[in-house]
Amino acid sequence: MNGTPDPTNEQEKSPAAEPGKFHLGICMAGAVSAGAYTAGVMDYLLEALEAYEKVRGQPGIPQHQIEIPVMGGASAGGMTAMLTAAALQREMHPIEHPGHDILAEHKDHILYHSWVDLTDKDMFDRMLRNDDIEGTIVSALNCMFIDEIADRVLKPKDPESVSWKPLPVFFPRKLKLFTTLSNLGGFTYNVNFNASGSRRPYYMKVHQDYACFELTSEEQEVNPSSGWMPLNFRTGTNAQIAVDAALATGAFPIGFRARKVTRSKDTVNNNPLFDEKMLRAIQITTDPYQSLNVDGGMINNEPFDKVREVLSAVCGQQAPALYNDYNTFNSTVLMIAPFPSTKPVDIKLFDKLMHVMGLTLSAMVSQMRSKAAQVVDAMNESCAGQFLIDPSRELRKTDGTKIDLQGERAIACGALGGFSGFLNKEFRVHDYFLGRHNCKIFLRDYFTIPDLAKNENPIFKAGYQGIDSDKYRSKVDGNWQIIPIVGDVDYTFPQLAFSSGSNWPVQNWEAISQYNGVLKRRVQALILNLVKYKAVQKFFLWIGTRILLRGMITKAMLATIKDELNRWQLLK
Repeated sequence: MNGTPDPTNEQEKSPAAEPGKFHLGICMAGAVSAGAYTAGVMDYLLEALEAYEKVRGQPGIPQHQIEIPVMGGASAGGMTAMLTAAALQREMHPIEHPGHDILAEHKDHILYHSWVDLTDKDMFDRMLRNDDIEGTIVSALNCMFIDEIADRVLKPKDPESVSWKPLPVFFPRKLKLFTTLSNLGGFTYNVNFNASGSRRPYYMKVHQDYACFELTSEEQEVNPSSGWMPLNFRTGTNAQIAVDAALATGAFPIGFRARKVTRSKDTVNNNPLFDEKMLRAIQITTDPYQSLNVDGGMINNEPFDKVREVLSAVCGQQAPALYNDYNTFNSTVLMIAPFPSTKPVDIKLFDKLMHVMGLTLSAMVSQMRSKAAQVVDAMNESCAGQFLIDPSRELRKTDGTKIDLQGERAIACGALGGFSGFLNKEFRVHDYFLGRHNCKIFLRDYFTIPDLAKNENPIFKAGYQGIDSDKYRSKVDGNWQIIPIVGDVDYTFPQLAFSSGSNWPVQNWEAISQYNGVLKRRVQALILNLVKYKAVQKFFLWIGTRILLRGMITKAMLATIKDELNRWQLLK
């Protein structure tokens, strides 16, 4: 443990803490098509909270409250945070099993419909169409389907036809919500130097940005000095900005088009996720302020540090010694990461150009995502302030043996850097239900507190008063559940009727190779429209592309796809 703080130190107290209430901040990491996994996790988490709240405090059931005051994410995680926020005010029944038809749509379930159904059964074909090219290339893949999903969920055409409901009781009346952005224009600031008897500015830029909202089911007065934009999906207040922010955080560089986000000057100048010094340095004057953005995960793919900042402010526990100690913490960060980091391997010390280029890009991204402030947590082996849900499952091989898969290799959408989920809906179905399954096991066995904390932490001491049932204990180490699981729960992974006949989705290569023609046409359209050519140049380029280039590029791309699917055991 980290020790007990001095009660005489006023800064160590928790003025915002509410007796009997434990706060949970949700961080959703980038995931590309594996957003289906994150959606599955959120589906079961909301189900578990709803079930607990219905019976909380009844005889034999714990009575401490759980509240989620902040959700934030990057890339697909940021999009899922937005979609979840929209789903909270509508009727959405959990999907425990896919039913007889594994490919059936579930239009009444926002998370499932948005991440598993998407817009088409054959998403790869949709993403290779050329109807997004009108003489200008905005992305390697056609991403118009993302606009459709964002609009239908975050900005419904007829809001009054939607059956709206109040926010669930385990969310506050004003829910903090944010997505990360990689702002290509950036915010300029300068460092003054003395030079030749005068002071000269040395200009620098910061490209990390955030779109911050405060979700409410009621009308809310605009308070630009807070930096949190009021968001109401029913009235449409700032709904368009929410759509733009969701599209921007998921704008995977090159693959998907860059996106613009327009905000008021005051909102940007008071961004709550920048510290005061940074805000003073980057003040802008243009109103409204418009930024061009790519994938928010490029700079901050796991914004758990920002979730913690907001959570600490809400709960009044700023000191790590308090929120990292099971005996004193009143909040924790729960991060959902379909692609959890793995221990890096030593690089090969080759100086060949292509090798160095790859290492350079990797080093730049790693450095941008590093969080120096969290180095202290690396020294703490008992860090109660943050928990992680990541993919895990048992896979039965064709010879009957079983292997345990952990991390990205446990999900079907993990291949091709997270794009494999767009190749086959069964991949997304699998990952959605794996997310639900992993969340069940996590809440039962790992999202827990030890015996000492149950007796010492005021929240859980009162919450578990008079209760000593093994039902709320972890099956792994006997610790006590933070979110008590009530009712009968099936903890087995559902039997999914995949076309392969196995419990792991696999696909025939013929189903992928059929895209050879449409992929060639996409490659040709990209080359011919990348820049403006003179008529003669375009004619000869068209001939060269049609005869040689498109075939070579397509062949190389299909070979890469085949190799990746084989490594993930996703091909028959």
